Amino acid sequence: MPTVHVLATGGTISSRSADSSSGANATDSAATLVQGINEQTSVRSSDVLTTLSFLLTFADLRRLKQAVDQALADEECTGVVITHGTDTMEETAFFLDLVHTSDKPVVLTGAQRTADSSTPDGPMNLTDAVVTAAHPAMRGCGVLVCFAGKVYAARGVRKTQTWELDAFTGDTLVARVVRGQLQPLAVPRRRPALPTPDERFDTTRVEIVPCFLGATAHIMHHLVDQPTDGIVLAGTGIGNAGPDFVDAVHRAAKASIPVVLSTRVAWGPVFPVYASGGGVDLVDAGAIASGELSAPQARILTALLVATGPATDFANRFLLHA
Repeated sequence: MPTVHVLATGGTISSRSADSSSGANATDSAATLVQGINEQTSVRSSDVLTTLSFLLTFADLRRLKQAVDQALADEECTGVVITHGTDTMEETAFFLDLVHTSDKPVVLTGAQRTADSSTPDGPMNLTDAVVTAAHPAMRGCGVLVCFAGKVYAARGVRKTQTWELDAFTGDTLVARVVRGQLQPLAVPRRRPALPTPDERFDTTRVEIVPCFLGATAHIMHHLVDQPTDGIVLAGTGIGNAGPDFVDAVHRAAKASIPVVLSTRVAWGPVFPVYASGGGVDLVDAGAIASGELSAPQARILTALLVATGPATDFANRFLLHA
């Protein structure tokens, strides 16, 4: 019988409201969440955090990574499931995938409806995630997100619905879970693992600067003047911003602050095409195109690279792992 270790961090799946007039907060423990999981898998559980995912920090990500490593070190453990809030699940999943070295799968899941909802979706999502983590076809697939019967690779996954139960989509649909049975579909491409960061990661500061019609680069110029470790520029379209942003990128490059050019568009690659402050000028000024990484995931990679390696080789290291 396969053994899956469930690590709880909080999120909507564990949240309840104290009364009808108060907001929901994470309360339920891992032991409470795993009650009723099918008997075909041996399930162990531990609490790592009990919080809402919009409150998570880089220090929390390191703490979670340590818990994952400890669980996977158990020879009897087939895989790990992490219950997590949906707000930042795509960032945590990508962080864990970037530093994941085991063949055993790690599967994140959560819920759109609270635990005290009349029709909670968390129990089914958790059951599907345990099925996924226990399945031998998921070995070597890295870190995954299982939600509403779909299993996505961590890289490229993102939350696309604020309310609907089918909240996530991604670049690689790895499997489906149908009536408790896993149907494997694809094997995600893995990059070389990055080293697990030390305490320096906890205080690494990488900011996302959004672009929009009429945007100025005031915020970006301000960040260059601050103790900033990296900047992700969420450009418009295929990766554009404007002439003032080109000047800000020049200043960041002189200050040895890496700038990654991403996009506010949900899907598609960033590629330098346009002049007049567009991608061609931004890349010429020193920005690094993010490829198909979203701005939040580009930020996670940037922070990891800054915290674990030399700034002089940042561009090549980013391109290797993007």
